[in-house]
Amino acid sequence: MQIPRLHPDTIEEVKNRADIVDVVSDYVVLKRRGKNFVGLCPFHSEKTPSFTVNPTKQTYYCFGCQAGGNAIKFIMELDKRHFAEVVLDLAKRYQVPVKTLEPEQRQELQRQISLRDQLYEVLASAAQFYQHALRQNLGQKAMEYLLENRQLSTETIQKFGLGYAPPGWETLYKYLVENKHYPVQLVEKAGLIKPRKEGKGYYDVFRDRLMIPIRDVQGRVIAFGGRTLTDEQPKYLNSPETELFSKGKTLFALDQAKDGISKLDQAVVVEGYFDVIALHAAGINNAVASLGTALSIEQVRLLLRYSDSKQLILNFDADQAGVNAAERAIGEIANLAYQGEVQLKILNLPNGKDADEYLQTHTVTDYQQLLANAPLWLNWQIEEIIKDRDLRQPTDFQIVTKEIVKLLQNIVNSDTLNYYISYCAEILSLGDSRLVPLRVENLRTQITPSSSVTFSQPHKVQSKKPKLTFFTTERSLLEQAEALLLRIFLHCPEQRQLIFEELEDRNLDFSLSHHRFLWQQSVEFSLEEIDLISKLENKLLALEEDLKLFTHVFHLNEKNKLEIIRTPQVVQATLACMEKVLREKRQRHFMELWENVDPKIEPEKERIYYENAMNEKRRIQELERQRQFSILELL
Repeated sequence: MQIPRLHPDTIEEVKNRADIVDVVSDYVVLKRRGKNFVGLCPFHSEKTPSFTVNPTKQTYYCFGCQAGGNAIKFIMELDKRHFAEVVLDLAKRYQVPVKTLEPEQRQELQRQISLRDQLYEVLASAAQFYQHALRQNLGQKAMEYLLENRQLSTETIQKFGLGYAPPGWETLYKYLVENKHYPVQLVEKAGLIKPRKEGKGYYDVFRDRLMIPIRDVQGRVIAFGGRTLTDEQPKYLNSPETELFSKGKTLFALDQAKDGISKLDQAVVVEGYFDVIALHAAGINNAVASLGTALSIEQVRLLLRYSDSKQLILNFDADQAGVNAAERAIGEIANLAYQGEVQLKILNLPNGKDADEYLQTHTVTDYQQLLANAPLWLNWQIEEIIKDRDLRQPTDFQIVTKEIVKLLQNIVNSDTLNYYISYCAEILSLGDSRLVPLRVENLRTQITPSSSVTFSQPHKVQSKKPKLTFFTTERSLLEQAEALLLRIFLHCPEQRQLIFEELEDRNLDFSLSHHRFLWQQSVEFSLEEIDLISKLENKLLALEEDLKLFTHVFHLNEKNKLEIIRTPQVVQATLACMEKVLREKRQRHFMELWENVDPKIEPEKERIYYENAMNEKRRIQELERQRQFSILELL
């Protein structure tokens, strides 16, 4: 049933009471910058913060993807939830009385909005029941296991809310339904009981198990993990998926780890509940676990909200199962790692131990040193490729080379690719330095970039005019266009005014952080400045910036000189490329909004989002025609 319309007074009061910084901080690590706060945008991937929160205006805005609005809109777009649902949640959070336009609908409204609240309440009661049972005679065996086998303190047991599910088939059922009088359907929806197959009554999901509460980012219990104390299988049993709980979108102990991740600028992912608990007990407070599933993109993005450097260390077991788990996780997030959106490292502890076992025989300092020395994921994968292979044997050498080529083919950054080609060439040379150049050439020959396409000259025309090469991947296309425009701006003073005005008129900015920084420094000088490059270099040196980042635009090679011979056409081509990429982002953004809006509830929004998406599409097509025309003029 549709949620009743909320009274405007309720909506206005929620807007007044909901603090934008407070709301956004649940999802994004914010840092004060002057009167505002900045962080990494949760709506698109970025390395340099462009997401700004203004506490005075109670608004947010991203200069990268143009997302913006108030606290209500922020939650709606990030969590893909309806307006009324978000307002109701915020009303409860900030203790705003709820009024509707139709008083007779209050009862139905309360029923709908309270379902999630009731589930939270039932799960909190279950957690208290399990904690109480752990401290009774019935839970003595479970308590001994925690204190002796796991060597946990009573403080740690209490901190993580550990408990015990008694062995009876209906113990929790009777407590929640018969004693606490919760509706049986509600307890079932919470994932705590199941109906008997013969259709008579219910039975407890967890029986004779050590209970570990799973909490959301705000610290509310949303599910449980149960470890058997016998030979019963499975060894670990998680709650089923519910209204509150999704395994692929939840990380164990993130509520307790998020501050540590932010402070240390690093997240550690381990395999098991007790690995996390042991690490936190030892003072390593930036660890989480992935609930027994392969680490998903959603879980990674959730973690990266709390780390500026995007550093993620996978500390899975060193046995084959752990290696397989690491490889599955890498498979999920490889694209992010290749593009530099996550600094992914892999840690396998010595002697096949997990984190809990390791800390029982080693110091915290030992573990922290291993974290500091954990290899990058590419290095780890290369080691896995050559492990148990004899490179002196032709078959093994061929297999290893093939796997290395397959691995390196996906590297986007040319400097990174060059480094790993040399690195792997040395491995394949087996210490013979004379073979390194040969191995390098062999790898380069096999690693053929498949992501680029050249707009070649017309079939019948042989021309010496320059031709532009654009890459089909969005980042490569954008990077090349921006670099070319900067070259023209720096080396062709007569074009500066045109470029400046075009960027202003089109409301375009450089998307890559080093290009944007160079542009900002450049426009501080006069547009007629003849010695602009020299003065820029001096300024960048004074700012202790790495000039290598800007060599590709400061200095022209023969190809670059040819590219800027016919600057007006080149300027138009590059501007079209930059605007096209921006428009494509905007189109995707509007299409996502359109796909997720409910036309029955918000028909006007659905129409606006669709029209905006179509307008962006038409502009993209126009820009593509402009770009193609400019390219043809250059041929």
